[in-house]
Amino acid sequence: MERMSGPYVIRGSVTLPEGELMWRFSRSSGPGGQHVNTSDSQVELRFDLAATEALPPVWKERALARLAGRLVDGVVSVRASEHRSQWRNRETAAVRLAALLAEASAPPPKPRRATKIPRGINERRLREKKQRAETKRGRSARDWH
Repeated sequence: MERMSGPYVIRGSVTLPEGELMWRFSRSSGPGGQHVNTSDSQVELRFDLAATEALPPVWKERALARLAGRLVDGVVSVRASEHRSQWRNRETAAVRLAALLAEASAPPPKPRRATKIPRGINERRLREKKQRAETKRGRSARDWH
């Protein structure tokens, strides 16, 4: 079997530790022909987010808070069954997990600063709006006898 293309980078120099990944394989629904009933091509990848030491503590806190609805006893799981080969499904699941963790551990966006619309821009908008209304009023059917 070919070597997995890891390590899977979450962000920066932080990667998914191969030793902490738990793989489970089962028969996949979908295409496969005669081969489908004999191969376990569906992949379920589980990662114990609560117990890992691979993530910096701040990232781990953020990820635990944001993924709270997806976690079962602190473990996040990802499934992949799009491909006919188990190897490609393994790749897909690992990439999906890395992306999920990257998104969940990302810093929150900077708060938006409210700014005031300049008076000139607002006046121009209202002027154009009045002109448009006048154009439409000129199209009314009652003047077309």
